[in-house]
Amino acid sequence: MDIRLFTLYIGSVLTLSSIGEQIAARRKTLGLSQAALAKQAKVGHSTLDALENGRLGELGLSKIVRLLSALGVELHIQESAGRRPTLEELMEEDRDDQSLDRRR
Repeated sequence: MDIRLFTLYIGSVLTLSSIGEQIAARRKTLGLSQAALAKQAKVGHSTLDALENGRLGELGLSKIVRLLSALGVELHIQESAGRRPTLEELMEEDRDDQSLDRRR
């Protein structure tokens, strides 16, 4: 993942967990330890660990921006090209997924 631009499209709900996964992947690609990234971004090591492992409920935007900056990437928010799915569409997708699971 050798990128200078970190883009997450908000076609569905953007979660802190998905941001944490992307941060962990980028950190590993760069060969940085959690401790080194936390120090460089001026966030607590335990905060970074919780973020990367999906155990963090909330995190301020300034900390996210510092982490991304330390990784050499940016967060861009843009309007989604598509619309959000309706409840009926989500339920239909769930039924389709369940039928696939039964076939295995």
